[in-house]
Amino acid sequence: MPRRRIVVLLVLALVVAGFMLFPLLSRFLTEWWWFKEVGYQVVFTRQLVSRTLLFLGGGTLTFLVLYLNLRLAQRGVVPNPILLQVGESVPAVNVPAVLRKLALPVALGFGLLGALAASSAWDTVLQAANATPFGINDPVFGRDIGWYVFTLPAISTALGVLSGLATLSLLILVPLYFLRGDIISKPPTIRFERSAGLHLAAIVAVMLVLTALRLWMVDTPGLLYSSTGPLVGASYTDIHARLPAIRVTAVLAVLAAGMVVFAGLRGRLVPHGIWAVAGYIVAALLGRVLFPAAIQKFVVAPTELTRETPYLTNHIAATRQAWGLDSVDTRELDGEANLTLADIRANAPTIENVRLWDREPLLQTFGQLQEIRTYYDFVSVDDDRYMIDGKYRQVLLSPRELNVASLPTRTFINEHLTFTHGMGLTLSPVNQVTIEGLPVLFVRDLPPASEVSLKVTRPQIYFGELANEFVFVGTKQREFDHPAGEANVYAPYEGTGGVPVGNLLRRLVLATSFRSTKILLSGDITSGSRVLYYRNITARAAKALPFLTFDRDPYMVVADDGALQWILDAYTTTSRYPYSSRLADGTSYMRNSVKVVLDAYNGKMRAFVSEPNDPLVRTWEKIFPGVFQPITAMPADLRLHIRYPDDLYRTQATLYTTYHMEAPEDFYHREDQWQIPAMAKTDGSVPFMRHIVMRLPDEPKAEFIYMVPFTPRGKDNLAAWMVARNDGEAYGSLRVYRLSRQSLVFGPQQITNRINQDTEVSRQVSLWDQAGSRVIRGDLLVIPIEQSLLYVQPLYLQAEGGRIPELKRVVVAFQNQVVMRETLDAALAQLFGGSSGGPSAQGRGDSLSLRARGAGEATSGVSAELRALLTEARQRYQAALEAQRAGEWARYGEEIKRLGELLERLARQQ
Repeated sequence: MPRRRIVVLLVLALVVAGFMLFPLLSRFLTEWWWFKEVGYQVVFTRQLVSRTLLFLGGGTLTFLVLYLNLRLAQRGVVPNPILLQVGESVPAVNVPAVLRKLALPVALGFGLLGALAASSAWDTVLQAANATPFGINDPVFGRDIGWYVFTLPAISTALGVLSGLATLSLLILVPLYFLRGDIISKPPTIRFERSAGLHLAAIVAVMLVLTALRLWMVDTPGLLYSSTGPLVGASYTDIHARLPAIRVTAVLAVLAAGMVVFAGLRGRLVPHGIWAVAGYIVAALLGRVLFPAAIQKFVVAPTELTRETPYLTNHIAATRQAWGLDSVDTRELDGEANLTLADIRANAPTIENVRLWDREPLLQTFGQLQEIRTYYDFVSVDDDRYMIDGKYRQVLLSPRELNVASLPTRTFINEHLTFTHGMGLTLSPVNQVTIEGLPVLFVRDLPPASEVSLKVTRPQIYFGELANEFVFVGTKQREFDHPAGEANVYAPYEGTGGVPVGNLLRRLVLATSFRSTKILLSGDITSGSRVLYYRNITARAAKALPFLTFDRDPYMVVADDGALQWILDAYTTTSRYPYSSRLADGTSYMRNSVKVVLDAYNGKMRAFVSEPNDPLVRTWEKIFPGVFQPITAMPADLRLHIRYPDDLYRTQATLYTTYHMEAPEDFYHREDQWQIPAMAKTDGSVPFMRHIVMRLPDEPKAEFIYMVPFTPRGKDNLAAWMVARNDGEAYGSLRVYRLSRQSLVFGPQQITNRINQDTEVSRQVSLWDQAGSRVIRGDLLVIPIEQSLLYVQPLYLQAEGGRIPELKRVVVAFQNQVVMRETLDAALAQLFGGSSGGPSAQGRGDSLSLRARGAGEATSGVSAELRALLTEARQRYQAALEAQRAGEWARYGEEIKRLGELLERLARQQ
C-alpha cells in the first residue's frame, strides 16, 4: 500500500509539473518555429546557448560560494545550542540543527536567482568576446573607445557579481554565527569564536580586495563619464583630485584587507579589524568626497573657464564624434538676397514640390474619403519621392490597414480567419488640389487604382503598423480581400509567410501558446493551414533583431514590381562613449547602421548594413554571422527611397544647436547657442522639421532633403538651417547653411506674426470663424531659394461639424511682403510677376504649380497675373455651383462675394 501511494504521488507530481511546464515549452517551440520561418535561427540559437551557459555558470558559482560558506560555518558540534520551545507538548527545536538542514535549499534558491541574473548579461559577454576597436583613443588614459564600450561593462559586471556574492555571504554568515553562539555579545565588547572570526575576516578581506579592483579597473576609467563641472566627462577636479584619491584609496583597501586578515588570525577581529575597515571608510570619505569638493569650490570655481578649457575641448570633440556632428558641412549664406523671376524659374522643381498638404489634415481627409469601410484605418502619412510620369515628385502616402477593433462582429472566425489583412494605400502629390479644396489622389479606392505610372500589383497588407493579432491562412474559411460595391471579394493567401499548423500536437502547442482552445477545436483550420504572428512590423523587427533600437517612423514603399515594402531604420547605440553628451535615457552614441526591409505581404525581413564602419554593427555581425547584408545588396528601386532617419536627425539637430560651437570659450558662455523654433499646434508645440524637394544652393538639381531651421536662443530671427540629404551618393550627409550675424533675416515665428497681422489674412480668417467654420493653419514651410528664403503656409477650412479639411488659401511671405491667394501660382505671380515656365501638373484637379491651367491656356497672350486671376475666377464660379447643389447657402454667398471681388480686379486690369 505505501508503495502504491508513492507511485500515485509521483504520477500526480509529474502531471502537475507537465501542466506547469507545457505552456513554457509551447512558448519556446512557437518562438523557434517563428525564427525558423523568418530565417533568423542564428539569433535564436546564439541567444539560447549564451543565456544557457551563463545561467549554468552563474547559478553554479552562486550555489558553490554560498553552500561552501554555509557548510564551513556549520562545521563541528555546537556545545550550547539555542533551543526553541514552540509548545508544551512539542519537543524543543534545535535551531543550529535546523539551519544545517536549510543550507542546501537556501544555496539552491539563491543559485537560481544568480542564474537568472547572469543569463540577462548575454549581450554584454558576447560583445566583450567579439569587440571591434573604434580606432579612436580617449584623451586621458589613451585607451581605444572600444575598450570602454565593450570590455569595461563586462569587467564591471564580473566585479559586481563577485562583490554581490561576498556581501550576500557576509549578510548570511553573521546571523548564522550569532545563532550558533560563535558570536557572543557582552556590552561593551563583542567576542568571536576563533574559527568564526577568521572566516568572517576572510570574507571582509575579499570584499575589500574586490573594492580595490573596482576602484582601479572600473571607477578610474569611469571618471570619463563624470558630470562634475560644466561638462560630461573627466573635469579638472576629476583628474587632479578624484583620480589620485581613487588610486590612493584602492591601495588603502588592499592594506585594510591585509590588516583584517591579520586581526582574524590573531583572534582580534574586534577591535583591530573594525578599526581597519573604519579607517578605510574615513579615508575614502575624505579623499573621494571632501577633497574633490574643496578643490572644486576653492580652486576650480573662481577660474572655472581657465581650469576646464582642455576638458571642455575633450567633451566637445567626443560629442561631435559620437553623434556624427564632426562631419557636418558648413557653408555661409547672405540670406537677404532679392529673389527674381529668374530665380523662381531656375528653381522650378522646388516650387513644383512645395508641400501644401500637412500630414494631420491629410490624414483626416484620407480617413473620410478613402477608408471605404469602418474596419479600415489610416495610421500615419509618410513623405516620399517617386519618378511619376517622368517627373521627380514628392508625395504623401498612407497605407490602408485593417483595424480588428472596428469589425462589426468580433468573433474568432472574423478576427483570425476571415479578416486577415489591410488593402492598398492612398497616395497624393504634395502640391495639387481639386476645385473642392481636396487632395488630388494618384492612387485611390479598392482595389487600388492608379492614374499615373506608379502601379500597385500586390495591395494586401498582412504586416503593418496596426497588425498585432495572429491570423490563419489557407483555412476552409474564405479570406475577405476587399469590398466591391454591395458585394465582397474573397481571395486566398498566396504568399510564403507563416508557420505551418501541421499535426495535432503542433496545433496543441499553438493553442496553448496563443491561449485559445478554438485553434485546437476549429474544423476550419487544417494541417495545411499556416499561422502568421508577430505581424506588427516594429515588434517583428525588434523580435528578430533585439539588440537594435528602431526608429519611431517606419514607412512604406511601392517597389517597381508593384509590391508593398516597409523600410525600418534601426540604430546601434551605447551609453558608454566617454566624454560624450548623453540623452535622457543615457545614450551617448548612435548610428543608423541598419535598414530593415519587410515585405507587407510575406513578412520576409532583410537587414542591410548602411554604416559599415560602425564598430557596434561590425561586432554584431561577428556575433550573428549571416544576419546582415551589405547595403549594395538592397534592390536598386528600394535604395531610391531610403531616407535619413527621423529620431537620429532630431537628436543631432538638437545637439547641434549647442555643439556647433567648437571653441571652449564660446561653448562655456553659450554666446552663440541656437534653438529649433516650434510651431503651435492644438496638441502642443512641434519643431519646424520637414521633408521637402528642393535644389540646394550650389547644387545642380533638386533633391529630397530633411530640413530644420535654427534661431538664436531667446530670439526669433533666423541664424542657420540644416539639411539631411537623402538622394544618391549624397545620402546621409548633413549640411548647415549659416546666415550672416550682421544682418537680420526673419525667422518662422516672426513670419507667423506678420501673417497674423496681415489685414487681408486676418479679415478672411475672421469671416470664416464668424460663419462657424474652423480654420486650420498648416505648417509654415521654410523654402530656401538660392541665397534667400521663401515662406509658405496653407490654410484649411473645416465646416462646423465636418471632418474633411479643405485647402482654401495659400499664404506666401518674402521679406516684408505677405500675400494670400487661393493658389500658390497666384501668390507667387503677385509677388514676382510673370511665369516661371514650369510645366503643368499631371493628374486630376487644379495645378498649384506656377503655370495655370484652363483659363490660362486660353489666354496665353496676356500677363501671368491676369491668367492667375482668370483661374481663380473660374474656381470661384465652380465652387459656387457646388455649394448651390449642396444647399450650402452661406458658402455659396461667400464664393459669389469672392467672385465679385475677382471680377473687379479683372476690370482694373483691362
